[in-house]
Amino acid sequence: MTQTTNRIFDDLARLMTDATGVAQGLRREVETVVRTQAERFLNDMDLVQREEFDAVKEMARLAREENEALLKRIAVLEEKLGIPANPAE
Repeated sequence: MTQTTNRIFDDLARLMTDATGVAQGLRREVETVVRTQAERFLNDMDLVQREEFDAVKEMARLAREENEALLKRIAVLEEKLGIPANPAE
């Protein structure tokens, strides 16, 4: 009886080990499918990548700084020429 019980436990342990391996393989497969579908969905949405966004953001910051510097230069030149300041400012 003991030998039969041990054999049953051995078979059960082997079955559980095999089931765990199958479950892990299935999990990896599902993760791959979900990742692929998510990437396809994001590509279809035509979203910008973070690096591109940061580059454009930096370009806008530099353009804004240049614009502010040019406005100051114009104000100085207008003052030297005696042109009244822009009332919109």
